[in-house]
Amino acid sequence: MDSVRFTVHRKPYTVHPPLPSSLVVQTSFLGDLVLTTPLLASLADRGPVDVVTTPAGAPLLANHPAVRAVIVYDKRRADSGLGGLWRLARRLRAAGYDSAYMAQGSMRSAALARLAGVPEVVGFDTSAGKWLYTRRVRYAKDRHHAERLASLASPLGEPPAAGSVRPRLYPGETERAAVEALLRDVPRDGAPYLALAPGSIWGTKRWPHYAALAKRLAPVYRIIVVGGPDDAALAAEIGAAAGAERIVDATGKLSLLASAALLARCAALVTNDSAPQHLASAVGTPTLSIFGPTVPEFGFGPLAPRHRTVGLDGLACRPCDGHGPAVCPLGHWRCMRELEVGHIEEGVHALLRP
Repeated sequence: MDSVRFTVHRKPYTVHPPLPSSLVVQTSFLGDLVLTTPLLASLADRGPVDVVTTPAGAPLLANHPAVRAVIVYDKRRADSGLGGLWRLARRLRAAGYDSAYMAQGSMRSAALARLAGVPEVVGFDTSAGKWLYTRRVRYAKDRHHAERLASLASPLGEPPAAGSVRPRLYPGETERAAVEALLRDVPRDGAPYLALAPGSIWGTKRWPHYAALAKRLAPVYRIIVVGGPDDAALAAEIGAAAGAERIVDATGKLSLLASAALLARCAALVTNDSAPQHLASAVGTPTLSIFGPTVPEFGFGPLAPRHRTVGLDGLACRPCDGHGPAVCPLGHWRCMRELEVGHIEEGVHALLRP
């Protein structure tokens, strides 16, 4: 039998190295976590991204396409102290991250990254933990915080073009179902939904005239009051002023991500300088933000495609604090008390004017 010779043609191939993995540490306020999402999206273009955040913040990142895994760091309870820090660091070390980005700049966060053996640790030059960073990025005081955070991903530490970033959240079916359940018995009379967020963990950031505003706007809009369980009393006050039949009290009834899904259903949001404005920005809801002891120039204003900010201009003591104190340092609280209802009402109409 004649022998048969086979010729095997092998195609050349390239072995690609594994994509670099990134760890982002953000255990600060919930609004700051929302503002970190443009950084996450930028890093995800290079490789997998995991996020260390708080138990309260973790659900916000559900369904986020830029996030591979959310790692819960319960720094005040289950993971408190050096023991909790070391346990989490060992877990992170096993993952073998290439870089860590300190979106929250405490010494504890920096120590976590170094104990985890991450070779590159990047953070701002103003952070408490900067001495443990391998690369420090200039904290651009004149830019929005979402842009500042996004600059951590730049090899040169340059922030993106002003106005080019917007946070993103991704409510899923569970969140949309919760919103449908909340609105199931609301009359469908054609009135657009208008959300009010009267609360804040900072006492002086709470504009005191939401009830009067709701009374003026209720004939045109169906008012939805958003916030946590602690804001239920404010919702009751608004309902008493505007008529309970025109109010939907959502305080304490939805998760944060479901609250974002609810805001996506609203024509606009009126809010203090607090987390709801960032939720609205992340789902594109037009936003009117009321600033009292703080100012938008701090870098924490709304980023929704349509937004306005309102504050009492010309007040010598304003701004008085980076966050907003519990009480007015001078005792008069003029920055909020003297912001008139009619001025805010006109701001709503201007925001929604075609």
